[in-house]
Amino acid sequence: MKVTVLSGGVGGARFLRGIVNVVEPANVAIVGNVADDIELLGLHVSPDLDSILYTLAGLADEERGWGRAGETWNALETVEQLGGEAWFKLGDRDLGLHLVRTELLRAGKTLTEATAHIAKAAGLDAALLPATDDPLRTFVETPAGTFPFQTWFVARRHADEVDAVHYAGAPEARPAPGVVEAMKSADVILLAPSNPYVSIGPILAIEEVRHAIEQRTVPCVAVSPLVGGKAVKGPADRMLTRLAGGTTPAHVAACYPGLVDALVIDESDAPAELPQNVRAVVTRTLMTDLDAAKRLAAAALDAAGAPA
Repeated sequence: MKVTVLSGGVGGARFLRGIVNVVEPANVAIVGNVADDIELLGLHVSPDLDSILYTLAGLADEERGWGRAGETWNALETVEQLGGEAWFKLGDRDLGLHLVRTELLRAGKTLTEATAHIAKAAGLDAALLPATDDPLRTFVETPAGTFPFQTWFVARRHADEVDAVHYAGAPEARPAPGVVEAMKSADVILLAPSNPYVSIGPILAIEEVRHAIEQRTVPCVAVSPLVGGKAVKGPADRMLTRLAGGTTPAHVAACYPGLVDALVIDESDAPAELPQNVRAVVTRTLMTDLDAAKRLAAAALDAAGAPA
């Protein structure tokens, strides 16, 4: 069985860890959000791709919830002492990855090629695919102004309410090599429990990606990122309240009109009335450990009618 998953960062990465433990990793293709990417200190940083890679390679800091385990911050301390940009927390181990990626990109490699090189070196068996090699960036419109995603999310600690989300470069962006092929060859397409607006939304803003899902001949199942109407981490619930009018499963499903056949929701959000032709699948969705992530992965596959 071949599975293709559209994913953002931390929550999506934890879900993917469950997927690769119930499906042969070589049969899993991951389409990762790159609209959060940022240039810092001359380096190309891909936070969502890196969160996925670190989690699947067993390198993630589980306690902090992001970045690498065993991290140190000597380089960043020096940057701060010298008056450089230190608002985005780049650890010493993390910097090593960004140095390699940036060197590959400057040598003429695409982001897809650089990601494949890094993923192979890290021992990933699943295919990790950037959604696009073209420039694609998320901007959020707030009462305080319009900000690049990382400025709003990290520097401003996502304190501003969001009135709208824009994906700069989306009209021109093409899917990266292998992305559409992975969806067309999949037996199941899954949307990870990531923020619908800033994690999954940028991927779906690429016209050919959305079209491939609209024209699918296999099930597509989304997993809600909410538990009891609240985000486990991050601003997804606040964004849904302001942009969709609420945080029920119906509000989550409305973010994916015509794209999903089922929505996996937490027990605390049941019962749920969903749009026509979208089934609710009720389970425990909080991924407290690997076993919980595996149960959620199995539930998502079962919702698609695929054996785990």
